[in-house]
Amino acid sequence: MTDRVVRKLHFTTKFLLSLAGWLTVIAVTLFGLVDAAQSRAQSPTDSKTQSIADTWQGTLHAGRDLRIVMKISKADDGGYKAVTYSIDQGGNGIPVDKVTLDGTTVTMSVKAIGGTYEGKISGDGKTINGTWTQGQPLPLTLTRATPETEWTIPPPAPPVLPMDANVNPSFEVATIKPSAPNQPGKGFGFQGDRFRTRNTNLNDLVAFAYGLHAKQLIDAPTWFGTDLYDIEAKPDAPGRPNQKQMQAMVQKLLTDRFQLKFHHDKRELSVYVIKVASGGPKMEKSTSAENDPTAFFFRALGDLTVRNQTMTDFATWMQSGVMDKPVVDETELKGRYDFQLKWTPDESQFGQFRGTGAVVPPPPDDPKAPPNLYTAMQEQLGLKMAPGKFPDDVIVIDHVEKPSEN
Repeated sequence: MTDRVVRKLHFTTKFLLSLAGWLTVIAVTLFGLVDAAQSRAQSPTDSKTQSIADTWQGTLHAGRDLRIVMKISKADDGGYKAVTYSIDQGGNGIPVDKVTLDGTTVTMSVKAIGGTYEGKISGDGKTINGTWTQGQPLPLTLTRATPETEWTIPPPAPPVLPMDANVNPSFEVATIKPSAPNQPGKGFGFQGDRFRTRNTNLNDLVAFAYGLHAKQLIDAPTWFGTDLYDIEAKPDAPGRPNQKQMQAMVQKLLTDRFQLKFHHDKRELSVYVIKVASGGPKMEKSTSAENDPTAFFFRALGDLTVRNQTMTDFATWMQSGVMDKPVVDETELKGRYDFQLKWTPDESQFGQFRGTGAVVPPPPDDPKAPPNLYTAMQEQLGLKMAPGKFPDDVIVIDHVEKPSEN
């Protein structure tokens, strides 16, 4: 085996700004992914009697009401292109990757947030009655807006520039509260200049801060995996921190607020090893810049979207959010990738989300259901993942306390 580079619990550089809010109980949403790379592939199909090029709007009932605006226009190839806005979550538009009109059926795909819309145009052409799907289907009726009825789109939020790489930041202020009971989902990362987590336990925080899997934490008390916290904190330096800076801030938070003390050790661990399968990789190289936002999120259990990630990033996220053991990247692949991966999960996976509403369903009887994870990775990504043994770092917990009051 080559030397392993274990990376961090990457929940992540920023939360996805989910068009429909927290729609799926396991979606790791990174706020603000509105500048994600996009390829606007549109269909040339058009209705002979009706054009959908216009401003459409409707309210999505997703735990809270979210006003959605779809600005559809004609594309150069004769088809359509669109930008969508969730105006109650900000004024940044998200490009729609594909818009089709087939008779009276309208379909749209928004890869950046894993969302799709399908609806039927009414006879008078004034409404589209359809369903928005992003983990779970929700009804969404879009109405053709007029200058008098059109909702105002707020100004887009200014981009957050990277933090000075020479800064060693701390959290200037931090609020830690027990998570609300039955609060679905799990989140971890930055929104604007604020660090926020939801439904995070100490396994999550310590594993992220020190680049480990929960099974690399020795002598941790039981509540490490059961007590859930929501955290909001503000760094003492401006800008979006890099991974090392975010880890440093969480390490200091653990020391200051949880009184965490530990020592390092080395043990042979059961792990999963990712290598390139025969035939080579099948993923697409990302066109995003290295410092652009990254994404690792689920539309449903086993329906994964990855954007602008290295193979080590991918291994880290699989370790952090999916697998029951540490994951080692031995692909030796360089660069960053965009891809989707669909598989049928088993009970050994997604244990990190237990207690947050995530339930792995039994395998479906449908013969067209996706394969298991190991087959899916080989068929869809050109990668293979198998169990192995690996001498690795662990940390032994010497002292920890439940967080001090805010």
